[in-house]
Amino acid sequence: MPTVTVDGEPRGFRPGQTVAAVLLAAGRTSWRTTRTGRRPRGVFCGIGVCHDCLVTVNGLPDVRACLREAADGDAIGTAS
Repeated sequence: MPTVTVDGEPRGFRPGQTVAAVLLAAGRTSWRTTRTGRRPRGVFCGIGVCHDCLVTVNGLPDVRACLREAADGDAIGTAS
């Protein structure tokens, strides 16, 4: 089974899953907060329009988790 690391913790996933699907399967429904109010954010639209699902993948910031297919060995970082 391929694996990624999410904030340093290994997580298995099925080929074809998006980074958002990996996070949701791990029980992570939010991983960012709003600038004002500090309200939780995660996947909202699921199609890459709202940009609420931004994460860092392999050091590249602002990757839309709902559009990026997870790849074996990816290092995924979240803001919260």
